[in-house]
Amino acid sequence: MGFTNEQLERYSRHIILKEIGVKGQKKLLNAKVLIIGAGGLGAPAALYLAAAGVGTIGIVDADVVDLSNLQRQVIHTTADIGKDKVESAKETMQAINPDVNVITYKEYMTSYNIMDIIKDYDFILDGTDNFPAKFLINDACVMAKKPFSHAGIIRFKGQLMTVVPGEGPCYRCVFKSPPPKDAVPTCKQAGVIGAMGGVIGSLQAMEAIKYITGVGELLVGKLLTYDALKMEFHTIKLPSRGKGCAVCSDHPTITKLIDYEQAACDLKAGH
Repeated sequence: MGFTNEQLERYSRHIILKEIGVKGQKKLLNAKVLIIGAGGLGAPAALYLAAAGVGTIGIVDADVVDLSNLQRQVIHTTADIGKDKVESAKETMQAINPDVNVITYKEYMTSYNIMDIIKDYDFILDGTDNFPAKFLINDACVMAKKPFSHAGIIRFKGQLMTVVPGEGPCYRCVFKSPPPKDAVPTCKQAGVIGAMGGVIGSLQAMEAIKYITGVGELLVGKLLTYDALKMEFHTIKLPSRGKGCAVCSDHPTITKLIDYEQAACDLKAGH
């Protein structure tokens, strides 16, 4: 397909990049990315992916906007309080870029619906804020061979890794299983600086764009950590894929999706 004059102007800063160009922008317009969670991480990621011209973006979230969300969930406004987060996000994304087809899923992600939802997408962003969801997303993406970005934020710290099944370790290779219930504070209890969602969520969007366009090096086999108070980034090399992993090894012991019940959130969670 060719670009309209409006698209040439809208994406001009991408097109003049030799790493992206017309070919890369066409890949973005033809791509499908799913964002699970329209909160602190999903909000900035959704804004940047929509602005970048990712053609189809799915948003999964069962919650409504409340006042406490607005300190970090920048896709929503005060006028959106009480509105479904997925609808608020869709309105903002399409106001930024009407090229984008936004598909909303106002539901909780569970073992019963996740495989059906992720099957049509090229890349998944995990913007959830609890361990049950994170392990469910990892296991489903590994089983479905779907690449995804994991991220988590709490207080003044964040972390990020990209999983491409078959090419590097998965989330469960690093964090074997969810912690015991109430072993760690929730983000609601511990707090989080609002801009942390912008930093880490934007990096998730960058990983999705790099994967779609095939440029640069992804955070496969690496965990990127960020300490805002010290203004330090560290990249930690992760263990090789599959060695003893219950999900992505050659002989997995977990072959069915698990809905863990406990809810907890720390540096290994999100929101």
